[in-house]
Amino acid sequence: MKRIVTTALAASLALGLAACGSDSGDGSASGAGDKSVTLVTHDSFAVSDDVLKAFEKQSGYTVDILKGKDAGSAVNQAVLSKDNPQGDVFFGIDNTLLSRGLDNGIFTPYEAKGLERIPEILQLDAGEHRVTPVDYGDVCVNYDRAYFEEKNLDPPQSFDDLADPRYKDLLVTENAATSSPGLAFLLATVDEYSKDGWEDYWSKLRDNGVEVVDGWEQAYYERFSGAGKGDKPLVVSYASSPPVLDMESRPKEATTGVSTGTCFRQIEFAGLLANAGNAEGGKALIDFLIGEQFQQDMPLQMFVHPVRMNTELPEVFLRYGEEIVGPHSLNPPTIDDNREQWIKTWTSLVVK
Repeated sequence: MKRIVTTALAASLALGLAACGSDSGDGSASGAGDKSVTLVTHDSFAVSDDVLKAFEKQSGYTVDILKGKDAGSAVNQAVLSKDNPQGDVFFGIDNTLLSRGLDNGIFTPYEAKGLERIPEILQLDAGEHRVTPVDYGDVCVNYDRAYFEEKNLDPPQSFDDLADPRYKDLLVTENAATSSPGLAFLLATVDEYSKDGWEDYWSKLRDNGVEVVDGWEQAYYERFSGAGKGDKPLVVSYASSPPVLDMESRPKEATTGVSTGTCFRQIEFAGLLANAGNAEGGKALIDFLIGEQFQQDMPLQMFVHPVRMNTELPEVFLRYGEEIVGPHSLNPPTIDDNREQWIKTWTSLVVK
Protein backbone atom coordinates (compact mmCIF):
# COMPACT_ATOMS: atom_id res chain seq x y z
CA MET A 1 0.00 0.00 0.00
CA LYS A 2 1.87 3.00 -1.32
CA ARG A 3 0.11 5.55 0.82
CA ILE A 4 1.53 4.21 4.04
CA VAL A 5 4.54 6.15 5.20
CA THR A 6 6.48 5.98 8.38
CA THR A 7 7.42 9.24 9.98
CA ALA A 8 10.85 9.72 11.45
CA LEU A 9 10.07 12.53 13.81
CA ALA A 10 13.61 12.76 14.98
CA ALA A 11 15.33 14.90 12.40
CA SER A 12 16.96 12.88 9.67
CA LEU A 13 19.57 15.37 8.66
CA ALA A 14 21.12 13.29 5.92
CA LEU A 15 18.12 12.45 3.78
CA GLY A 16 19.91 11.40 0.60
CA LEU A 17 17.11 12.03 -1.85
CA ALA A 18 16.97 9.63 -4.76
CA ALA A 19 16.13 10.92 -8.21
CA CYS A 20 13.58 9.39 -10.53
CA GLY A 21 10.99 10.61 -13.03
CA SER A 22 10.91 11.39 -16.68
CA ASP A 23 14.20 13.23 -16.76
CA SER A 24 16.66 12.62 -13.98
CA GLY A 25 18.01 15.76 -12.42
CA ASP A 26 21.10 16.50 -10.39
CA GLY A 27 19.23 17.33 -7.20
CA SER A 28 19.47 21.09 -7.61
CA ALA A 29 16.61 23.48 -8.22
CA SER A 30 15.71 24.24 -11.78
CA GLY A 31 17.31 27.36 -13.18
CA ALA A 32 15.47 30.43 -14.39
CA GLY A 33 14.07 29.85 -17.83
CA ASP A 34 14.65 26.10 -17.46
CA LYS A 35 12.07 23.89 -19.13
CA SER A 36 12.30 21.32 -16.37
CA VAL A 37 10.52 21.55 -13.04
CA THR A 38 11.47 19.58 -9.95
CA LEU A 39 9.03 17.99 -7.51
CA VAL A 40 10.41 17.10 -4.08
CA THR A 41 8.30 14.52 -2.29
CA HIS A 42 8.21 11.40 -0.10
CA ASP A 43 8.66 7.79 -1.14
CA SER A 44 4.91 7.13 -1.45
CA PHE A 45 4.33 9.54 -4.31
CA ALA A 46 3.12 7.87 -7.51
CA VAL A 47 1.52 8.95 -10.78
CA SER A 48 0.68 7.10 -13.99
CA ASP A 49 3.24 7.59 -16.76
CA ASP A 50 0.63 8.68 -19.30
CA VAL A 51 -0.81 11.28 -16.91
CA LEU A 52 2.61 12.78 -16.24
CA LYS A 53 3.47 12.78 -19.93
CA ALA A 54 0.21 14.55 -20.72
CA PHE A 55 1.21 17.36 -18.33
CA GLU A 56 4.66 17.58 -19.85
CA LYS A 57 3.23 17.78 -23.36
CA GLN A 58 0.64 20.39 -22.41
CA SER A 59 2.91 22.59 -20.29
CA GLY A 60 6.19 22.17 -22.15
CA TYR A 61 7.98 21.32 -18.87
CA THR A 62 9.66 18.03 -18.14
CA VAL A 63 9.28 16.86 -14.55
CA ASP A 64 12.05 15.63 -12.27
CA ILE A 65 10.81 13.80 -9.18
CA LEU A 66 13.06 13.66 -6.12
CA LYS A 67 11.81 11.16 -3.57
CA GLY A 68 12.84 11.14 0.07
CA LYS A 69 12.30 8.32 2.54
CA ASP A 70 9.15 9.47 4.31
CA ALA A 71 7.11 12.59 4.91
CA GLY A 72 8.77 13.57 8.18
CA SER A 73 12.28 13.26 6.81
CA ALA A 74 11.35 15.08 3.60
CA VAL A 75 9.89 18.02 5.56
CA ASN A 76 12.95 18.23 7.77
CA GLN A 77 15.20 18.30 4.71
CA ALA A 78 13.08 21.03 3.08
CA VAL A 79 13.48 23.14 6.23
CA LEU A 80 17.24 22.65 6.32
CA SER A 81 17.65 23.53 2.63
CA LYS A 82 15.12 26.36 2.39
CA ASP A 83 17.73 28.93 1.22
CA ASN A 84 18.91 26.60 -1.53
CA PRO A 85 15.96 24.27 -2.19
CA GLN A 86 16.39 20.97 -3.94
CA GLY A 87 13.44 21.63 -6.21
CA ASP A 88 10.57 23.91 -7.15
CA VAL A 89 7.55 22.23 -5.52
CA PHE A 90 7.24 20.19 -2.35
CA PHE A 91 4.42 17.64 -2.10
CA GLY A 92 3.55 15.54 0.94
CA ILE A 93 3.52 17.79 3.98
CA ASP A 94 0.41 16.83 5.95
CA ASN A 95 -1.61 18.47 8.70
CA THR A 96 0.42 16.73 11.44
CA LEU A 97 3.60 18.47 10.21
CA LEU A 98 2.18 21.53 8.44
CA SER A 99 3.07 24.13 11.05
CA ARG A 100 6.70 23.03 10.99
CA GLY A 101 6.93 23.91 7.30
CA LEU A 102 4.92 27.13 7.50
CA ASP A 103 6.68 28.48 10.58
CA ASN A 104 10.05 27.91 8.93
CA GLY A 105 9.03 29.78 5.78
CA ILE A 106 9.81 27.07 3.26
CA PHE A 107 6.96 28.05 0.90
CA THR A 108 6.15 31.03 -1.35
CA PRO A 109 2.43 31.89 -1.57
CA TYR A 110 0.67 30.88 -4.76
CA GLU A 111 -3.10 30.73 -5.31
CA ALA A 112 -3.52 27.70 -7.52
CA LYS A 113 -5.88 27.57 -10.45
CA GLY A 114 -8.82 25.34 -9.59
CA LEU A 115 -8.69 26.04 -5.85
CA GLU A 116 -12.39 26.96 -5.91
CA ARG A 117 -13.14 23.29 -6.63
CA ILE A 118 -11.63 22.18 -3.30
CA PRO A 119 -13.85 22.23 -0.17
CA GLU A 120 -12.95 25.00 2.26
CA ILE A 121 -12.68 22.52 5.14
CA LEU A 122 -9.57 21.06 3.48
CA GLN A 123 -7.95 24.46 2.89
CA LEU A 124 -6.08 24.81 6.17
CA ASP A 125 -3.98 27.72 4.84
CA ALA A 126 -6.86 29.59 3.19
CA GLY A 127 -6.15 33.27 2.68
CA GLU A 128 -2.37 32.90 2.59
CA HIS A 129 -2.08 30.14 -0.01
CA ARG A 130 1.34 28.96 1.08
CA VAL A 131 0.18 25.39 0.53
CA THR A 132 -2.54 23.76 -1.57
CA PRO A 133 -4.42 20.63 -0.47
CA VAL A 134 -3.96 17.71 -2.87
CA ASP A 135 -5.38 14.59 -1.17
CA TYR A 136 -6.76 13.26 2.09
CA GLY A 137 -7.05 9.93 3.87
CA ASP A 138 -8.43 8.64 7.16
CA VAL A 139 -6.42 6.59 9.66
CA CYS A 140 -8.84 4.16 11.34
CA VAL A 141 -8.92 0.84 13.15
CA ASN A 142 -9.59 -2.00 10.67
CA TYR A 143 -11.12 -5.32 11.69
CA ASP A 144 -11.08 -8.89 10.39
CA ARG A 145 -14.70 -9.69 9.54
CA ALA A 146 -14.19 -13.49 9.64
CA TYR A 147 -12.84 -13.39 13.20
CA PHE A 148 -15.78 -11.45 14.60
CA GLU A 149 -18.36 -13.49 12.69
CA GLU A 150 -16.80 -16.70 14.01
CA LYS A 151 -16.84 -15.35 17.59
CA ASN A 152 -20.36 -13.92 17.16
CA LEU A 153 -18.98 -10.65 18.48
CA ASP A 154 -19.76 -7.19 17.12
CA PRO A 155 -16.66 -5.42 15.82
CA PRO A 156 -15.69 -2.36 17.90
CA GLN A 157 -16.75 0.98 16.48
CA SER A 158 -15.45 3.49 19.02
CA PHE A 159 -12.43 4.24 21.20
CA ASP A 160 -14.39 3.22 24.28
CA ASP A 161 -15.07 -0.15 22.67
CA LEU A 162 -11.34 -0.77 22.21
CA ALA A 163 -10.80 -0.46 25.96
CA ASP A 164 -13.67 -2.86 26.70
CA PRO A 165 -12.58 -6.28 28.10
CA ARG A 166 -14.50 -7.97 25.27
CA TYR A 167 -11.71 -6.78 22.96
CA LYS A 168 -8.80 -7.55 25.27
CA ASP A 169 -5.54 -8.50 23.47
CA LEU A 170 -7.07 -8.00 20.01
CA LEU A 171 -5.56 -4.66 18.86
CA VAL A 172 -2.16 -3.93 17.32
CA THR A 173 -1.06 -0.38 16.61
CA GLU A 174 2.08 1.33 15.32
CA ASN A 175 4.57 3.24 17.44
CA ALA A 176 3.54 6.91 17.48
CA ALA A 177 7.20 7.93 17.58
CA THR A 178 8.14 6.10 14.37
CA SER A 179 4.97 5.73 12.34
CA SER A 180 2.63 8.19 10.65
CA PRO A 181 -0.56 6.14 11.24
CA GLY A 182 0.60 5.46 14.79
CA LEU A 183 0.91 9.19 15.43
CA ALA A 184 -2.46 9.86 13.78
CA PHE A 185 -4.11 7.28 16.06
CA LEU A 186 -2.58 8.99 19.11
CA LEU A 187 -3.83 12.39 17.89
CA ALA A 188 -7.30 10.99 17.37
CA THR A 189 -7.41 9.91 21.02
CA VAL A 190 -6.26 13.37 22.12
CA ASP A 191 -9.13 14.88 20.16
CA GLU A 192 -11.58 12.31 21.59
CA TYR A 193 -10.59 12.58 25.26
CA SER A 194 -8.98 16.07 25.37
CA LYS A 195 -5.48 17.10 26.47
CA ASP A 196 -6.35 16.13 30.02
CA GLY A 197 -7.98 12.77 29.37
CA TRP A 198 -6.05 10.94 26.69
CA GLU A 199 -3.39 9.61 29.06
CA ASP A 200 -5.99 7.81 31.18
CA TYR A 201 -7.46 6.31 28.03
CA TRP A 202 -4.11 4.92 26.92
CA SER A 203 -3.55 3.47 30.38
CA LYS A 204 -6.82 1.58 29.92
CA LEU A 205 -5.82 0.51 26.43
CA ARG A 206 -2.46 -0.71 27.72
CA ASP A 207 -4.20 -2.69 30.46
CA ASN A 208 -6.50 -4.14 27.80
CA GLY A 209 -3.51 -5.62 26.00
CA VAL A 210 -2.81 -3.28 23.07
CA GLU A 211 0.30 -4.37 21.17
CA VAL A 212 2.69 -1.76 19.72
CA VAL A 213 4.99 -2.45 16.76
CA ASP A 214 7.36 -0.15 14.92
CA GLY A 215 5.59 0.40 11.62
CA TRP A 216 2.55 -0.19 9.41
CA GLU A 217 4.01 -3.02 7.34
CA GLN A 218 4.67 -5.07 10.47
CA ALA A 219 1.31 -4.27 12.01
CA TYR A 220 -0.78 -4.90 8.90
CA TYR A 221 0.98 -7.79 7.18
CA GLU A 222 2.61 -9.58 10.10
CA ARG A 223 0.30 -9.08 13.07
CA PHE A 224 -3.18 -8.45 11.57
CA SER A 225 -5.14 -11.65 10.93
CA GLY A 226 -7.21 -9.98 8.19
CA ALA A 227 -4.23 -9.40 5.89
CA GLY A 228 -1.52 -11.80 7.04
CA LYS A 229 -0.87 -14.67 9.39
CA GLY A 230 -1.00 -12.69 12.60
CA ASP A 231 -3.37 -13.32 15.48
CA LYS A 232 -4.67 -9.76 15.96
CA PRO A 233 -8.09 -9.11 14.39
CA LEU A 234 -7.81 -5.34 14.98
CA VAL A 235 -5.17 -3.06 13.46
CA VAL A 236 -4.59 0.67 13.00
CA SER A 237 -4.54 1.26 9.25
CA TYR A 238 -6.52 3.33 6.72
CA ALA A 239 -10.15 3.57 5.64
CA SER A 240 -8.86 2.85 2.15
CA SER A 241 -7.13 -0.39 3.20
CA PRO A 242 -10.13 -2.68 2.47
CA PRO A 243 -10.34 -1.62 -1.21
CA VAL A 244 -6.62 -2.17 -1.64
CA LEU A 245 -6.70 -5.57 0.09
CA ASP A 246 -9.61 -6.86 -2.00
CA MET A 247 -8.97 -5.25 -5.39
CA GLU A 248 -7.39 -8.42 -6.80
CA SER A 249 -9.57 -11.15 -5.25
CA ARG A 250 -12.82 -9.16 -5.64
CA PRO A 251 -14.93 -10.89 -2.93
CA LYS A 252 -18.66 -10.23 -2.67
CA GLU A 253 -18.10 -8.26 0.55
CA ALA A 254 -14.96 -6.59 1.86
CA THR A 255 -13.01 -9.09 3.97
CA THR A 256 -12.04 -6.36 6.41
CA GLY A 257 -14.05 -3.51 7.87
CA VAL A 258 -13.43 -0.08 9.35
CA SER A 259 -14.28 1.05 12.88
CA THR A 260 -15.66 4.38 11.74
CA GLY A 261 -15.61 6.05 15.15
CA THR A 262 -11.83 5.79 15.45
CA CYS A 263 -10.67 7.82 12.43
CA PHE A 264 -8.25 10.74 12.12
CA ARG A 265 -8.10 12.73 8.89
CA GLN A 266 -4.75 13.35 7.25
CA ILE A 267 -4.60 16.02 4.54
CA GLU A 268 -1.56 16.30 2.25
CA PHE A 269 -0.47 19.57 0.68
CA ALA A 270 1.82 20.87 -2.04
CA GLY A 271 3.62 24.21 -1.98
CA LEU A 272 5.88 26.33 -4.17
CA LEU A 273 9.28 26.27 -2.48
CA ALA A 274 10.80 29.61 -1.49
CA ASN A 275 13.75 30.50 -3.73
CA ALA A 276 12.59 28.03 -6.37
CA GLY A 277 14.66 28.20 -9.54
CA ASN A 278 11.65 27.69 -11.77
CA ALA A 279 8.72 29.36 -10.03
CA GLU A 280 6.55 29.50 -13.15
CA GLY A 281 7.06 25.81 -13.76
CA GLY A 282 6.31 25.14 -10.12
CA LYS A 283 3.02 27.00 -10.34
CA ALA A 284 2.03 24.98 -13.40
CA LEU A 285 2.89 21.77 -11.54
CA ILE A 286 0.74 22.71 -8.54
CA ASP A 287 -2.16 23.50 -10.90
CA PHE A 288 -1.66 20.04 -12.40
CA LEU A 289 -1.72 18.30 -8.99
CA ILE A 290 -5.24 19.58 -8.31
CA GLY A 291 -6.33 19.26 -11.92
CA GLU A 292 -8.91 16.75 -13.07
CA GLN A 293 -6.52 14.26 -14.68
CA PHE A 294 -4.13 13.90 -11.74
CA GLN A 295 -6.95 13.81 -9.20
CA GLN A 296 -8.71 10.98 -11.07
CA ASP A 297 -5.46 9.03 -11.34
CA MET A 298 -4.42 9.43 -7.72
CA PRO A 299 -6.71 7.00 -5.79
CA LEU A 300 -5.30 3.87 -7.42
CA GLN A 301 -1.76 5.23 -7.38
CA MET A 302 -1.47 6.36 -3.76
CA PHE A 303 -4.75 5.00 -2.32
CA VAL A 304 -5.96 8.30 -0.97
CA HIS A 305 -8.97 10.43 -1.77
CA PRO A 306 -8.93 13.31 -4.25
CA VAL A 307 -9.68 16.78 -2.90
CA ARG A 308 -11.27 18.06 -6.12
CA MET A 309 -15.04 18.05 -5.81
CA ASN A 310 -17.00 15.70 -8.09
CA THR A 311 -13.96 13.59 -8.92
CA GLU A 312 -15.16 10.08 -9.72
CA LEU A 313 -13.79 7.40 -7.40
CA PRO A 314 -12.61 3.98 -8.67
CA GLU A 315 -15.16 1.19 -8.44
CA VAL A 316 -13.16 -0.69 -5.76
CA PHE A 317 -13.30 2.37 -3.50
CA LEU A 318 -17.08 2.53 -3.85
CA ARG A 319 -17.52 -1.23 -3.43
CA TYR A 320 -15.22 -1.97 -0.50
CA GLY A 321 -14.46 1.40 1.06
CA GLU A 322 -16.07 3.42 3.82
CA GLU A 323 -17.00 7.10 3.63
CA ILE A 324 -15.90 8.55 6.96
CA VAL A 325 -18.21 11.22 8.32
CA GLY A 326 -16.90 13.54 11.03
CA PRO A 327 -13.38 12.15 11.49
CA HIS A 328 -11.22 13.40 14.32
CA SER A 329 -8.80 16.26 13.65
CA LEU A 330 -6.63 18.81 15.45
CA ASN A 331 -5.45 22.13 14.09
CA PRO A 332 -1.78 22.15 12.94
CA PRO A 333 -0.51 24.74 15.50
CA THR A 334 -1.92 22.66 18.37
CA ILE A 335 -0.23 19.57 16.97
CA ASP A 336 3.06 21.39 16.49
CA ASP A 337 3.02 22.87 19.98
CA ASN A 338 2.38 19.53 21.68
CA ARG A 339 3.50 16.73 19.36
CA GLU A 340 6.89 15.99 20.86
CA GLN A 341 5.63 16.08 24.46
CA TRP A 342 2.62 13.93 23.62
CA ILE A 343 4.86 11.35 21.96
CA LYS A 344 7.24 11.39 24.91
CA THR A 345 4.38 10.90 27.38
CA TRP A 346 2.76 8.24 25.22
CA THR A 347 6.03 6.32 24.99
CA SER A 348 6.45 6.34 28.76
CA LEU A 349 2.87 5.13 29.23
CA VAL A 350 2.64 2.45 26.57
CA VAL A 351 6.10 1.41 25.38
CA LYS A 352 8.44 2.18 28.28
